[in-house]
Amino acid sequence: MELSHLNERGEVRMVYVGDKQPTKREAVAQALVLMKPETFALLKEGALKKGDAVAAARIAGIMAAKRTHELLPLCHPLPLDGAEVELEFLEPDKLRITASVTTLHRTGVEMEALTAASVAALTIYDMCKAVDRGMEISNIRLKKKNGGKSGLFEAE
Repeated sequence: MELSHLNERGEVRMVYVGDKQPTKREAVAQALVLMKPETFALLKEGALKKGDAVAAARIAGIMAAKRTHELLPLCHPLPLDGAEVELEFLEPDKLRITASVTTLHRTGVEMEALTAASVAALTIYDMCKAVDRGMEISNIRLKKKNGGKSGLFEAE
């Protein structure tokens, strides 16, 4: 298997995408945050002392998607056409974060979606840590990607 981020000498490089045709690219990623039921209730009711954690996580995720290239050294800066972060309360103690990102460009937005989901989860942790330092962030994964030469991928 050949890794695109390595040159013929095995050295790290940024992949050249200039010859590719722009196509619609989309990716969906998710993260789960597991917490105490008491923390879950405070979060769901909007009763945290720090404020609206759901709104903060949504904004943080979108901002992170837009700045992914600044965080991951080999990512291309992409003009995003859309970025959404949804938070779903799964009783009694789990929050599912789903990030969806789209662009019309020469390379995919998987890393932007994964970064958005991850940073949104970290924001939930930050907003809730005063009441629950034992929260777990898990299952960060790509759920779907479409566009480009490799086409559609959907996780099982």
